Amino acid sequence: MKPVYFLSDAHLGSWAITSRRMQERRLVNFLDSIKHKAAAVYFLGDMFDFWFEYRQAVPRGFTRFLGKISELSDLGVEVHYFTGNHDLWMLNYLEEECGVILHRETSTTCEIYGSIFYLAHGDGLGDSSRGFRFLRAIFHNRLCQRLFRMLHPDIGLAFGLEWARRSRMKREDGVEPPFLGEDREHLIRFAKEYLKDHPDINYFVFGHRHIDYDLMLSRNCRVAILGDWIRLFTYAVFDGEHFFLEDYIEGETQP
Repeated sequence: MKPVYFLSDAHLGSWAITSRRMQERRLVNFLDSIKHKAAAVYFLGDMFDFWFEYRQAVPRGFTRFLGKISELSDLGVEVHYFTGNHDLWMLNYLEEECGVILHRETSTTCEIYGSIFYLAHGDGLGDSSRGFRFLRAIFHNRLCQRLFRMLHPDIGLAFGLEWARRSRMKREDGVEPPFLGEDREHLIRFAKEYLKDHPDINYFVFGHRHIDYDLMLSRNCRVAILGDWIRLFTYAVFDGEHFFLEDYIEGETQP
């Protein structure tokens, strides 16, 4: 069986990342190294730091990444893209131009090689804070999206990138806090509760949190948080029998 790959949170184009071109090249080199061996690649959101798609315009940049996922699709590799909280404003560009299978829903449950996967970016799952839910409701509101689309792309896209930069820099050194413990991690708590009513789930796979973490929830179920492609360069692989997290070290790792 050809392996299936999962990765998330590259935040390409982020104004908070100084080595943006090098970061994109590293991601593209990884995808190039798996293009002939992968059955599918699942991007679980926030691969772009800000993506707002106009009817006749898309954000500038990312041409190497977009070209590589188009190549993967042309080679017969299934390329799945889950929208996150930074790139949820997608129309049909990636589907029509790059051959991507786009998932706009909060989560998807699917079968891969006989195992049941619960896949999601992870924003909003298990997080009951009012501030986050209010902001998320605004982002998903169709009227708000139409009003934003009335802004000229030069203004709207620059505003979004600056908002994303300021949001990241609010964190200490622009880095997510380390693992908080099972009882304080929203995604871990959500998976434990969801599993009670859905015992057939074998794997929960999330992005969003920017930590790489792998935990057995039961004898037959695991939860994995994928890390990111900013500092960690981590991904998950499933070959039909084994599921494991790896980090990509350019020139050394053989995915």
